[in-house]
Amino acid sequence: MKKQVSLALLGCGTVGGGVVQLLHQNAKYLAERVGAPLEVTRVLVRDPDKERVPELSRDRLTTDPDAVLGDPTIDVFVEVMGGEEPARDYVQRAIDSGRGVVTANKMLLALHGPALVDRAIARGVDLAFEGSVGGGIPVIRVLREALASDWVTSLRGIVNGTCNFVLTRMQKDGKSFDEALREAQAKGYAEADPTLDVDGHDAAHKLTVLAMLAFGARVDHAQVPTEGIRAIEAIDHAFASRFGYAIKHLAIGRDRGDAVELRVHPALVPVDQAIANVNGVLNAIALEGRALGPCLLSGRGAGDMPTAVSIVADVLDVARAKRNGAAGLMTRGIQLSERKVASLDDVETAYYLRFEVFDQPGVLARITGALGEARVSIQEMVQKGGGDASGAPVQVVMMTHIAKERDLRAALGALAGADFIARAPHVIRVVE
Repeated sequence: MKKQVSLALLGCGTVGGGVVQLLHQNAKYLAERVGAPLEVTRVLVRDPDKERVPELSRDRLTTDPDAVLGDPTIDVFVEVMGGEEPARDYVQRAIDSGRGVVTANKMLLALHGPALVDRAIARGVDLAFEGSVGGGIPVIRVLREALASDWVTSLRGIVNGTCNFVLTRMQKDGKSFDEALREAQAKGYAEADPTLDVDGHDAAHKLTVLAMLAFGARVDHAQVPTEGIRAIEAIDHAFASRFGYAIKHLAIGRDRGDAVELRVHPALVPVDQAIANVNGVLNAIALEGRALGPCLLSGRGAGDMPTAVSIVADVLDVARAKRNGAAGLMTRGIQLSERKVASLDDVETAYYLRFEVFDQPGVLARITGALGEARVSIQEMVQKGGGDASGAPVQVVMMTHIAKERDLRAALGALAGADFIARAPHVIRVVE
């Protein structure tokens, strides 16, 4: 057995602790795979007094980034601190020093991924990021390696466990959004401030990363249309079930040749599709290749050990490549070009529309008239409530045929401010 491969962790929270534990538990097996033992020799932390996993020797801890990044004995840096800064600075410095980097930081990659890939290619080192999307699901490796001979035409994924857990509880148990979110927080599936998750930003970060591998796309993350799940109500789940659908929060990508269609939002998915039945905190990503056709990957999309599995797998790849004189080959295979993000106005899909209206003569005619004027045709319609003297608003739900987003928005704009509408219409896109 040759001399050890020295690893430095940049950060050591929940995921970093999982990495340390997995390296310890599988030390013999991992050493055989690499041809040398893997040893965590430096760990950069903010609070050296914080309790850590017992497998981590406290004499490896430091709060000095220069002591870690300037250590010439380090072979591979593992960034698990998260966030944009100082993570970007540390990763850049590690790359510039000629050492490979493994990261699980989807925000960093969404904002700066192409620039970091270019930097790694120029320096001849590897930048690996399997853990950034899907936790333990090997979707990055599948896109980078298994589908390297094919062209991915589209993808759709449940990539945020918090949203999926909340929507599952609402669907299965009839809970409100607030009730389901509180349960997710109590179980540790949602942060005290869940904004990044439930407003869709985490999923948008991951979709931007997926677009790099699936479509070779350099895109401006800020251009990705993003919606969360706060507006979903229990009644929407009930109607979706009535029509044969489940509501899922999806990250959707499609190669449209001159542009890439990227969007994140709730969607109605037919219940006979596998992804509609991925529940709780599980994630799933459905890929479509020109030659392969459909492929579905599913599993635990977050947590210390699932993410650690992906990170340590990357560590093995980067360490082996360096030891065998092939450093940088993995990253050189990522070829990126500037791609325009298609306007949401040009998206064509079917829609679920829920109107809360006052039960008056001619209301349905005015709604259907506005939709018809905008070339949006109705496939199915249900009214709930009405027929009494209470004057309470009633629910009118419509499923449309496929229409352009701009046409639907024009129709809804024509109805805005109408005195028979009690609340702004609720719109959910349909994914067949």
